[in-house]
Amino acid sequence: MKRKDYQGVVIAAPVSVPYVRYSQETAQWWIARALKDMLKSASLTPVDLDGLSVSSFTLFPDTPVGLTQHLGLSPRWLDSIPMGGASGVIALRRAARAVQAGDADIVACVAGDANRIDSFRQLLSSFSRFAMDASYPYGSGGPNASFALIADAYMAEYGAKPEHFGRIAVAQRANALRYKNAIMKSPLSLEQYLSARPISEPFGLYDCVMPCAGAEGFLVMREEEAEARGLTFARLAGTIERHNAFPQDPVQMRGGWAMDIDELYGMSGCGPGDIDLLQTYDDYPVISMMQFEDLGFCDKGEGAHFVSSHDLTIDGDFPHNTSGGQLSAGQAGAAGGYLGLVEAVRQLTGLAGGTQVKGAKTAMVSGFGMINYDRGLCSSAAILRSGG
Repeated sequence: MKRKDYQGVVIAAPVSVPYVRYSQETAQWWIARALKDMLKSASLTPVDLDGLSVSSFTLFPDTPVGLTQHLGLSPRWLDSIPMGGASGVIALRRAARAVQAGDADIVACVAGDANRIDSFRQLLSSFSRFAMDASYPYGSGGPNASFALIADAYMAEYGAKPEHFGRIAVAQRANALRYKNAIMKSPLSLEQYLSARPISEPFGLYDCVMPCAGAEGFLVMREEEAEARGLTFARLAGTIERHNAFPQDPVQMRGGWAMDIDELYGMSGCGPGDIDLLQTYDDYPVISMMQFEDLGFCDKGEGAHFVSSHDLTIDGDFPHNTSGGQLSAGQAGAAGGYLGLVEAVRQLTGLAGGTQVKGAKTAMVSGFGMINYDRGLCSSAAILRSGG
């Protein structure tokens, strides 16, 4: 079945609320900051918003419904996307359909999370029933050990080495040094990466994201709406999402992108060679490497060779995670699933500042989330184009 395209849908007002390592502020506060900044940048008032999409791990016991009262909003369209690192693209995908259908005119998509001293441990302790029953009783205290199993299997199957993953982490740190909001501000060499203290074999310290607090957001509307308001924007060319892909695989070494990538390129009218920059969900370098393969930039199992033969920095031949990604900018909970998308919109609207990729006209963003022991269950991707 041929899918309906996204003609006429645009993304504007990309906003990142600067991350901090720890904060006593609530998720509600971070989300409100992002909404305030979006409205200000677009010269809108709260009344102008008639759609709202929210992603957050730490909003509980509130829900997006309660948040509308808390923030004085009255949307006629409301969505909640509890899909971790896939949330940004999926929020965009569903908001775009609402705008196309006329259910909403301007949708604010926002993700934000708090990070108090003990909040990450509390989050992990009740992350999912699967994790509580099948993982934690055997001494696995969180995602590091689960993703380490995936990385170990990938290395055994395809011959990837730590130095290959290190090239991803080191390039992203170089990018982060040019991104004003990045948590990590010190250079990282491959030698430092390889000699880092072990966390969960084969992972060392620099394979793992740094939890922090922050928020990200953007607005979705029709192109004529953005033009009437004088807003710069990026166009949505195509999106995909998939859940519980390849359940027969003993351990995850491919994601849902591999099932739907041809549809994404077909809908967008382009191919891998047309992508000027790529933003992958990067809670661990091995997951980014899988995405290079599953998104069609190289064959399965060729990720190690791909990273060895390309420069992944902003000025390189394959700009990747230009803000530093979560590995160096930080992982602000569910906002980590928005980080790459917001950065891609900045790139395509000329708002990226120090991380700007020269001549960027087409960007791909991919998301990944909700780990259950041996696999992440949610995957998503989008292709965006500049509005010019």
